[in-house]
Amino acid sequence: LVAMSLPALALLGLEAPAADPAAAEVEAALFFSGNRVLAGAEPAAHCYCGHQFGSFAGQLGDGAAMYLGEVLGPGGERWEIQLKGAGITPFSRQADGRKVLRSSIREFLCSEAMFHLGIPTTRAGTCVTSDSKVVRDIFYDGNPKNERCTVVLRIASTFIRFGSFEIFKPPDEYTGRKGPSVDRNDIRIQMLDYVISTFYPEIQEAYSDNSIQRNAAFFKEITKRTARLVAEWQCVGFCHGVLNTDNMSIVGLTIDYGPFGFMDRYDPEHVCNGSDNTGRYAYNKQPEVCKWNLGKLAEALVPELPLEISQVILEEEYDAEFEKHYLQKMRKKLGLIQLELEEDSKLVSELLETMHVTAGDFTNIFYLLSSFSVDIDPSKFEDFLEELTNQCASVEELKVAFKPQMDPRQLSMMLMLAQSNPQLFALIGTKANINKELERVEQFSKLQQLTADDLLSRNKRHWKEWLQKYRVRLQKEIESVGNADAWNTDHVKVMNSNNPKYILRNYIAQNAIEAAENGDFSEVRNVLKLLEHPFQEAEGFQEVKEDAEEEGATATAAVCAQETRSRQSYCSKPPLWASELCVT
Repeated sequence: LVAMSLPALALLGLEAPAADPAAAEVEAALFFSGNRVLAGAEPAAHCYCGHQFGSFAGQLGDGAAMYLGEVLGPGGERWEIQLKGAGITPFSRQADGRKVLRSSIREFLCSEAMFHLGIPTTRAGTCVTSDSKVVRDIFYDGNPKNERCTVVLRIASTFIRFGSFEIFKPPDEYTGRKGPSVDRNDIRIQMLDYVISTFYPEIQEAYSDNSIQRNAAFFKEITKRTARLVAEWQCVGFCHGVLNTDNMSIVGLTIDYGPFGFMDRYDPEHVCNGSDNTGRYAYNKQPEVCKWNLGKLAEALVPELPLEISQVILEEEYDAEFEKHYLQKMRKKLGLIQLELEEDSKLVSELLETMHVTAGDFTNIFYLLSSFSVDIDPSKFEDFLEELTNQCASVEELKVAFKPQMDPRQLSMMLMLAQSNPQLFALIGTKANINKELERVEQFSKLQQLTADDLLSRNKRHWKEWLQKYRVRLQKEIESVGNADAWNTDHVKVMNSNNPKYILRNYIAQNAIEAAENGDFSEVRNVLKLLEHPFQEAEGFQEVKEDAEEEGATATAAVCAQETRSRQSYCSKPPLWASELCVT
């Protein structure tokens, strides 16, 4: 057992006995590796299709996940459980059905981190590893390595996806691929009946005598849930990385944690997935991509829900719900708890623009804002400004971020090709990519002349301008209430419960992975404990860490790796080496 999440296992009515936790770990490793099947389990793999990076890929299915069955929890809720990485399934295609320690630790930790941030998500109960090895070429660059097979226990009300309904798709006009169940409308009806009666019972009850109205109400609800979900992602800087239709939950959960990433330095065009070459799933594209995916779900529901009905629902509901929820959440993050003013949207946009031009750390700047007050005295204001600008990238960090990625000769050849042979150029590059590279070259050149003092004074100027606007807006809040002290207490409380101090940054996950690959699981457990309380100061956390290290420090190499890299606090903006991390 690498680690287990007791809050997630409690959903299934499982708890580690205080008298013998070691026995519980052995039992968890036995059952949640798939080595022993739980009584009553009927293992099966789920068939689905999907649009991947915008193109219909045909039949996909659970190539590495095995559904065990449904558990009735202590509260009467039903939970599907599945093992991810337990081996070959009927849908593994040419793969081996295995997952490795690296990707499994990331999925395990992020599933739980998202839950504790209050974002709808599938859960992870355990992470179990093995001495068995598989070969993986991590960066697809011809450098394969042996990695340990690892299995994650995943828990959700359902793992049905948008892509589950695409199994009925006739041959696609672009790829020629089709679903395995074309013309089987009987199965589509069965699936809709199951999904709506089980997960949307109030809709089933309200429209039991009219299936079209019922299906329209269901589509409207999943549209709104999806819009709210993406708004939540945007407000914590979470990038999913692979928003294909087969990675979209039919009940509005975050599902399938692969090359995800929490954004550090605010960049609206941030791409967390190293293999997303066109930036299709960039941070700022997530809302529109999820709307596009809902359009594909709408197509998959025909004829049970005609397109002329679903398309109107999508146009009327999605953008409005996203914008409403996003602004509500942003107001909470800024502590605007009393008034809802039209100007708030502009204040948020200007904050993000200030973060962008100063290369500010998204999470830490929001967290710091709760200590800003309207009547802050001038000396404390300067201290606050200092703290804020400390969360902006240094000249050195900016040089790493904007370092050109193409050889100058390659860039010049691509520019010539774009002019002389557009058809050939279209096969090897895009104008957007070339423009981005030209921007990088220009930025990098400017950075060579920029001193640290110039950068600091420029950043302070930008933040002073925005804080002045924020102060005016807070003043309006105070003027609208009778008791300013009570307002201030609530204002800080709301901000502190909506702006996390701790998120699963890539470098934190990487430290835990490296220790685990050397046989020391203490850092994974340590980080899990931290992520269970993302909004709180980690009181006594150092002691927890030391105890855990004493118990688990079995590999000298792991201890050395931790020594060199754990100097960083868990809420620090990333160290320079983190910019080299690439997740595919």
